[in-house]
Amino acid sequence: MSLAGHFERHLTRHWWQSQSQPTAMRLLLGPLARLYGVLAASRRRHTVAQRAPVPLLVVGNVVAGGAGKTPAVIALVKAFQDAGRRPGVISRGFGRKSRAVTVVSGESSPSEVGDEPLLIHRRTGVPVCVGRARHLAALVLCTRHPEIDVLIADDGLQHHALARDAELLVFDQRGIGNGQLLPAGPLREPMPTALGPRMRVLYTGGWPSTTLPGALATRQIAAAWPLDAWRAGDISQAQPLAALRGRRLLAAAGLAAPEKFFAMLEDVGLLIRRLPLPDHYDFATLPWRTDTPEVVVTEKDAVKINPELLGTTRLWVLPLDLRLPDSLVAELLTLLKRRPS
Repeated sequence: MSLAGHFERHLTRHWWQSQSQPTAMRLLLGPLARLYGVLAASRRRHTVAQRAPVPLLVVGNVVAGGAGKTPAVIALVKAFQDAGRRPGVISRGFGRKSRAVTVVSGESSPSEVGDEPLLIHRRTGVPVCVGRARHLAALVLCTRHPEIDVLIADDGLQHHALARDAELLVFDQRGIGNGQLLPAGPLREPMPTALGPRMRVLYTGGWPSTTLPGALATRQIAAAWPLDAWRAGDISQAQPLAALRGRRLLAAAGLAAPEKFFAMLEDVGLLIRRLPLPDHYDFATLPWRTDTPEVVVTEKDAVKINPELLGTTRLWVLPLDLRLPDSLVAELLTLLKRRPS
């Protein structure tokens, strides 16, 4: 691992220590965190928010790193569709090489649109548009798809140039870590002490990990798909996870918090060797030998893997599904229906 990689790992380990344990690193980074807070507050005060053409729900994190936003967006899209709405999704498209506002298609590549927007489009089939200026992405998407009657912004909580009609804050089991702002801690913005009238909280780790009241999602990995079958949407080839028990599997995950994925596999009795990778790892080259017998990955990673590079390796894709409480979906739909002027 590079020196930068070692520092990043040490820094993030520091972020998730108990708030009651002051450290030398926190004291060292404290002035930078205070400067970050001042600059973020100033930017928010001086940003003019523009409203999307249709009601918009922002799904985001107070903390840096993955807390389950993308599975939450996928679950919300499906729940809104079940309620008779016609949703679309906008996103920045983190990690993509292009800066143009781009509507995602089945032929899009992760380098063009980002891995998470591509995954959302493949899993749901709804229109998705990426762009650094989320308001422009919303305009382009609604112009291209006039049937859209509600938008979901993936990871737009700190993008204050886009007005939002409702906000969903997502937390996993790690909560807010040491409670400090970046870079001394994981907070992208100060933790709210109470929920605003148009703000709701979703906990994806199975229990409330902050003091804010919120809904609990149920998460599961229901099946394992061969890569070709997953890419083709051929559900007939999906296998129950139990079919992989007793095999020696390499589990690779390019996630902000890969330990959650690994723990879920071990909890269902799979025998795995862990291979954590940097978040948004591009898989331009495979991080395992091409004669590795069997590898399991998340969908976020699967969208970037070229089957021609696999050699004799059999690759299994494990979709992560979230089930949302009906009461939370109903509350969000009510907020979006009662759009403020």
